Amino acid sequence: MNRKWFTLAAVGGFAVILIFVSVGGYNALVGKSESVDNSWAQVQNVLQRRADLIPNLVATVKGYAAHEKEIFEQVANARAKLAGARTPSEAGAANNELESALGRLLVIAENYPQLKASENFVRLQDELAGTENRISVERKRYNDDVREFNQSIKRFPSNMVARLFSFHNKDYFQGDAKAQQVPEVKF
Repeated sequence: MNRKWFTLAAVGGFAVILIFVSVGGYNALVGKSESVDNSWAQVQNVLQRRADLIPNLVATVKGYAAHEKEIFEQVANARAKLAGARTPSEAGAANNELESALGRLLVIAENYPQLKASENFVRLQDELAGTENRISVERKRYNDDVREFNQSIKRFPSNMVARLFSFHNKDYFQGDAKAQQVPEVKF
């Protein structure tokens, strides 16, 4: 009889410990998932800041380079794609397209010395450069949170809780594959 109670108590104690570990693991994964979501929201925030600066920059350049219609359309289209992106991978692709279009816009601006001397253009260009730095910082923070979350759902014992409650890997915000190529500089 005593042995029966002892076995029941041991099984019950094990069940209680298992429940506490599961609840703790679930809560930790929820917290990390929310951290990833918060980091993604911050990435979107700084991407939106850049998107809000772009029309002002485009309007300033338009005043000097009215015949460069194609680049203005490319910037507008890329900006619209970024605004409509729903996932980090969609946002990454749209961001790469926008960066490329902005690069071409700034190259055009180089051909207009009076534009480069414009105080409004210089201020907008400085704000855009600062925003690009913020984007870089927030992308890193987001990817750090994704890495921590993805590691957590793969480690024992939280991997069992992750499977039980259907936690899945989060996507990293990745750069364009072309960015890994060394640029060719010609003089």
